Amino acid sequence: MNAETAVLEKNSQVNTVDFETEILRLKQEMNAVILAHYYQESEIQDLADFVGDSLELSRKAASTDADVIVFAGVHFMAETAKILSPSKQVLLPDLAAGCSLADSCPGPLFKKFREAHPNHVAITYINCSAEVKALSDIICTSSNAEKIIRSIPADRPILLAPDRNLGKYLIKKTGRDMLLWNGACIVHETFSERKLLGLRSLHPNAKLIAHPECEESLLDKADFIASTSGLLKYVQSSPEKEFIVATEVGIIHQMEKACPDKLFIPAPPEANCACNECPYMKLNTMEKLYLCMRDRTPEITLTDDIIDRALIPLNRMMQLS
Repeated sequence: MNAETAVLEKNSQVNTVDFETEILRLKQEMNAVILAHYYQESEIQDLADFVGDSLELSRKAASTDADVIVFAGVHFMAETAKILSPSKQVLLPDLAAGCSLADSCPGPLFKKFREAHPNHVAITYINCSAEVKALSDIICTSSNAEKIIRSIPADRPILLAPDRNLGKYLIKKTGRDMLLWNGACIVHETFSERKLLGLRSLHPNAKLIAHPECEESLLDKADFIASTSGLLKYVQSSPEKEFIVATEVGIIHQMEKACPDKLFIPAPPEANCACNECPYMKLNTMEKLYLCMRDRTPEITLTDDIIDRALIPLNRMMQLS
């Protein structure tokens, strides 16, 4: 049997695999930790060791004694895990699982942008590539961005990349004038204001909760704005029973698990489509998760130089927040 035939035979057996059983077996065999972002399919969330936001997951993985990190998320998240755990092998089920927001800020263009504004403090949202992180002064998340911006002296100009909607929201919150990179997330820009008004008329008691990556017109109508994990904590502590959720629909699985007595309604996209689902997040499947663990590929690799330079603004963020 030649090598090509062996590979075909091996892959033909995949249809008979009990993915959950095999994934858990491989996890023990590899001494791996499985991370799942809130926006993953529910079956992946349910077997993961940790479910959460991207930075939270990378920090938890770094604190474990696992030799391998399997990140069911998107590319920039797996890169962050590699930066924080350079000695661990980091696997991503599908290398095509990118991010529209991160892709809107290519490293070479961001480098030119920084060079054109050398006196600005570059605060970069964590939803960016390792290359862009390495070009930044401070990284932020949606939950700590306001605190980090307020820590910058008033006489220092700030540029914020890559999300313009998050930037506009933070300008209103802090009163700081900031230079914004013109990037956005395709999911958080799909929510329809027109359809939302109709939905609220059907559910007049529902609270609208939104991620700050949403457009300003929607945020102006929100009852509560926070990061994904912040939205999850809010619905758990709120006495309200109905919520319209304006972020990627995957988080609703965790909300329903935490609060089975409450109703969670996805905010509607403009088109009649599943546009409130991130197409990149949904590239990861149980089959791909199993295959990446079986074959130990695709693997995330970064140069030592990128890791060292990207770690500096990440550490600054953690010191400030």
